[in-house]
Amino acid sequence: MSSGGNIHVVEHVGEHLGIDVRNEPDRVVLELHGELDLLGAPTLEGAIEGVEAGSPGIVVLDLQDLQFVDSAGLRVILAAHERSQRSDWNLALTRGSEQVQRLFTIAGVGDHLRIIGSPDELLV
Repeated sequence: MSSGGNIHVVEHVGEHLGIDVRNEPDRVVLELHGELDLLGAPTLEGAIEGVEAGSPGIVVLDLQDLQFVDSAGLRVILAAHERSQRSDWNLALTRGSEQVQRLFTIAGVGDHLRIIGSPDELLV
């Protein structure tokens, strides 16, 4: 994590999902912790939409500490990806747990999403 970013916690939904938002000069990083399921999906959706409103340039969903994603969480990520394709911002994701990556593979979306090695990776 770079030292220049401001971090604020969006919300912790019970024991399920935590989202920390880090504002960097060239991107906004949403660090997801825990499980992204039906309960947490609306929280992530609201966080992404809030970041979008500020015309971020690049939004990174940091999935490194995300242990689980279900179809509701996947829908939120895919909807954000579609909006980014139609707008003036880019979406990138870091790799998640084995379960998260397996879901992306099974759903056939891994090749369509921009996966980066770390939230601070230089995007071209």
